[in-house]
Amino acid sequence: MTPLPVLGHSAVLAAVSPAEAIDRVADAFRRHHAGEWTMPAKVYLQSPPFGDFRAMPARGGGLALLKWITSFPSNPARGLPTVQGLVCLSDAETGTPLMLLDARSVTALRTGAVAAVATRAFAPADAESVGIVGCGLHGMWAARCLRAAGYRGGIACDVRARAATDVAAELEASVGDRAQALACDVVCCVTPGTEPVVEHADLHPGLHLNMLGADGPGKAEASVDAVAACRLFCDEWEQAVHGGELTGAVTAGRVQRDQVGELGAVLDGAPGRVNPEEVTMFDSTGLAIQDLAVAAAAYEAWRLGAVAAQTVSL
Repeated sequence: MTPLPVLGHSAVLAAVSPAEAIDRVADAFRRHHAGEWTMPAKVYLQSPPFGDFRAMPARGGGLALLKWITSFPSNPARGLPTVQGLVCLSDAETGTPLMLLDARSVTALRTGAVAAVATRAFAPADAESVGIVGCGLHGMWAARCLRAAGYRGGIACDVRARAATDVAAELEASVGDRAQALACDVVCCVTPGTEPVVEHADLHPGLHLNMLGADGPGKAEASVDAVAACRLFCDEWEQAVHGGELTGAVTAGRVQRDQVGELGAVLDGAPGRVNPEEVTMFDSTGLAIQDLAVAAAAYEAWRLGAVAAQTVSL
């Protein structure tokens, strides 16, 4: 077999800019909604008490992808990332492997990108300030992508002072507490989802919430009362209802299917925000089509010579 190119963490981030990631992810949602890109449900493999593995396949644009990724919350105490894994990109016509990519960087890019895509779709037209609650890797990339989308200022909040300072610098914002962050026009919650950070009392007219941290069963960053009080959107209903921010409210009978729109449908012309005063919430559980969009962009950048790759022979 021809040597297989491999893009590590830094190479992926050099290959795909925040602006390109935003455009590619938005296009992936439109194509998925149109039925052009397909994606089976992600598969969870628990590894108690440490964390879980996730297998995420997708196909579209002549390519097929499998992302094998982890969420091991205790890893930072061991000097390891919480999120690690590999992406395998293949030719959808022949099945030939085309490239291996670092999954951590692909995930960070597509998570940040969807925050910008959803904010453009659902936030009021005059929204400016951004609150970031949770300033880890994905919080940083949410900030970078929102800045690339034209948003500036706001509040960065994290229990780690250095992490909050770094994200604040990225957004030209300030460091503050949870309440100050939630008072912004747009709020991105990017915490582990082990306890709610958004309560009903935190909601204010015109607020748009991107819920990015609760990406699996048993996780939530908002209380059921807060979720039920919002105009709701998600990346994909079937995935969100079983392992996302909506799960608790749906289980409690507070939210029904017809109350939740999907991002791809809105990008294709379905109604989004109805008026400037309502509170909107986007539940992002992370879709393999987003990974495919970023991986395809990285592969194209390599083919054009914009980034160098390592190689491995199988």
